[in-house]
Amino acid sequence: MRLRSVRLDELELPLVEPFETSFGIERRRRLLLLHLEGDSGAVGLGECVAARDPLYSSESVATARWFLTRYAIPELLVHETDHPDRFLERIRGLKGHSMAKAAAEMALWDLFAKERGEPLAKVLGGRRRRVEVGVSVGIHPTAASLVRRVGEYLDEGYRRVKLKVRPGWDAEPVEAVRREHPDLRLWVDANQAYPPSAGTEILRWAVRAGVEQVEQPFGERELEAHARLVRARRFRVCLDESIVDRPSLEEAVRRHALSSLNVKPGRVGGLAASQDLARVAAGARIPAWVGGMLETGIGRAHAVALASLPNFVLPADLSASRRYYRTEIIETPFELGSGSTLAVPRGPGIGVAIDEDALRRARRRSRVFRPRGR
Repeated sequence: MRLRSVRLDELELPLVEPFETSFGIERRRRLLLLHLEGDSGAVGLGECVAARDPLYSSESVATARWFLTRYAIPELLVHETDHPDRFLERIRGLKGHSMAKAAAEMALWDLFAKERGEPLAKVLGGRRRRVEVGVSVGIHPTAASLVRRVGEYLDEGYRRVKLKVRPGWDAEPVEAVRREHPDLRLWVDANQAYPPSAGTEILRWAVRAGVEQVEQPFGERELEAHARLVRARRFRVCLDESIVDRPSLEEAVRRHALSSLNVKPGRVGGLAASQDLARVAAGARIPAWVGGMLETGIGRAHAVALASLPNFVLPADLSASRRYYRTEIIETPFELGSGSTLAVPRGPGIGVAIDEDALRRARRRSRVFRPRGR
C-alpha cells in the first residue's frame, strides 16, 4: 500500500448527556480522525481515542496530534506498506503514544481490507455476524435518576449494564439499581478510584448487590490488591488500565490479579495488539471483551469488527450510536438489534461511510500531508 495523501482532522461533537466517571465529566468529545488515501483511491479511516485532557491516561488530543504529525504520518508517507504489521515494526523504537499509534494502525487495517475488497472483520478472522453488547452508565446526580436511566436502557433492549462507581457513589446507587431490576446482568467500573485498602468494603456492597463483575477498582500498579479480590471468588475482577501491553498482561496473569480482561483497541495500540492480548487471555482461560472509549461510528466500526473474533466472549461496551451522539459522522449509525447486539458491517474495510456534511460541521481543524514530489 502506497499513500497518495494523509489528512488529519480534529473534530468536536456534543454528547447526548454528560458522561461522568471517577476522573471527570465529558460534555463534548474532542477527537482526531485520520484519513489515509491509497494509490487505489480507497481511503482508510482511523480514530484516535485520546481525550482533550490527560485524565484517563497520559495521552491527550494535543500529544496525539504532535506524535502523528511528527512521527507516524511521515513514516506512513515515506514507506510502502504491504501489511499494517510492517508499520508497527518500523515504529517499534518509538516509546509510548499507544493511542496515536492505534489511530494510524487501524486506518491502515481499514485501507488494507478495502484494497482487498473484504470486510475488516473477515480479514481479522472474525466469525460472528452480530456481537453482543452492553451499555456503560456514568455517575448521576442521584440514585433515583440513575435507576430511571438504567430502566430506559433496558427498555431499549440492553441486557447488560455497567455502572461507573467511585468512593461515595457505590453501595447506594448500585443497590438501588439491583432492587429495581433484580434479574439485571450488572457490572461496575471504578477506573482506579479506590485505595488498595478498600477491598473488604467493595466486597461487601458488590456481593450484596449481586454484581457480576468489578472492573479496575484499584490503581493500575496495584496487582496484589486486585489479586486479593480475585481470591475471594465472589465476582469477576476485570483489569483495564493495568494492561498496557503483553508483558503487563502476562505479569497480571502470573500474579492471578484478574479474572476478566477489557481490551480497548484504541488504548492498547491497535488491532494487532488487541488480538495478541486476547490470545494470551484465552490461553490463561480468562474471558476477554472489547471496551469502548466514546468513539464515533468510525472507532465503533473498528471495535465491532474486533469483537467478532472468537477470543472475545463477554458482551462488549459498544452501544448503539445514539447512546453517545445525537448526530453521527457516519451515514448509517449503529442500531441496537435483537438480543442486545450490533451487526458487524459487511462492506469492504470497516464497512461504514462518512457523512461528509456531519463531518464538516464537526471539524475544527484539518491538515493534509503528501509525499514529497507529489
